[in-house]
Amino acid sequence: MENVNLSGHFLIAMPAMTDSYFARSVTFICEHNQDGAMGVVINRAIDMKLNALFEQINLSLSNSSFAQNAVHFGGPVQIDRGFVLHQPAGDWDSTIAIHEGTALTTSKDILEAVAAGYGPEKILVTLGYAGWSAGQLESELAQNAWLSVKATDAAAQDKLIFDIPNEEKFTAAIGLLGIDLAMLSEEAGHA
Repeated sequence: MENVNLSGHFLIAMPAMTDSYFARSVTFICEHNQDGAMGVVINRAIDMKLNALFEQINLSLSNSSFAQNAVHFGGPVQIDRGFVLHQPAGDWDSTIAIHEGTALTTSKDILEAVAAGYGPEKILVTLGYAGWSAGQLESELAQNAWLSVKATDAAAQDKLIFDIPNEEKFTAAIGLLGIDLAMLSEEAGHA
């Protein structure tokens, strides 16, 4: 699995995944290189809406279309910090361009823009992220902990991240592989 770059791929937790952070999760990989990988879980809403988050950081959310969007658990790393997965990428202070115009931003300027009504068209806000050290994700893939899949195009990627309800994202991600969830085995096969 050397030189694999899963940036822009979805990681789907296999049925054997018992880690409470990741069981039945779909994680969008934002960056993957020789130093490790980072991504955000996209199907785990927490009990907080964006309007409440904006109140906590002293921003008035004038764009009411986002007010009732759920804040998500992005992963167990830096859970006190916000991460904004968004489309289009735009020009923000601290942004990682990922794939097909989708980006991840950690700077407050994007939240200020959303509050004022001129931020990105589509956003998914998480607290925390998922991170793997060098070689760790590759090892977990080899142990059959995850399936990885890349959306067929930008529209399919954006639909899965931003439009499909959280409770349907796991099944929709499996569908990108063209397989039935019931056919997945907990055992890794090696020829």
